[in-house]
Amino acid sequence: MRLMSSKPDPATLPCSPLDETSGLKYFPRMLGKIRLQAEGKLWEDLHANLGKGSDGAMVEFLHLNYDDLKTRVLQGGSDEEILQWCQEQTRPLNATDKLVWNYYMTKLGWNDHITTTLAKRKADGGLGDRDDIQTIAHYIDVDEGRLS
Repeated sequence: MRLMSSKPDPATLPCSPLDETSGLKYFPRMLGKIRLQAEGKLWEDLHANLGKGSDGAMVEFLHLNYDDLKTRVLQGGSDEEILQWCQEQTRPLNATDKLVWNYYMTKLGWNDHITTTLAKRKADGGLGDRDDIQTIAHYIDVDEGRLS
């Protein structure tokens, strides 16, 4: 397993899971991973969860198929244009939809169904003693070098 001292090249990383497109957290990260993988640049540690984990939760929330979204992303366009396309395929997101998703994304790993996964990732990454890391988003930002 990779030790924390071996940081990935920032050019191989998408943005933070807490970054937003039109008020929706995580969406730009998922699109960034799709684009980086297509360019052959995505950090190898992120390959296994493409379309799964938080990507899977996001597309389920949007009522989309990951492969359909991937096809659309690779056709080009801004994150905002692609989010608009998503809503045209299924349903428009209102402020409450975004509030619920964003709360989920900011709390994921904190006393929920992902808590044991977070603990394992922290231990495997040499961060098992970091009690301040209590969510998946925080772990990702530390693991990818955006936070210390």
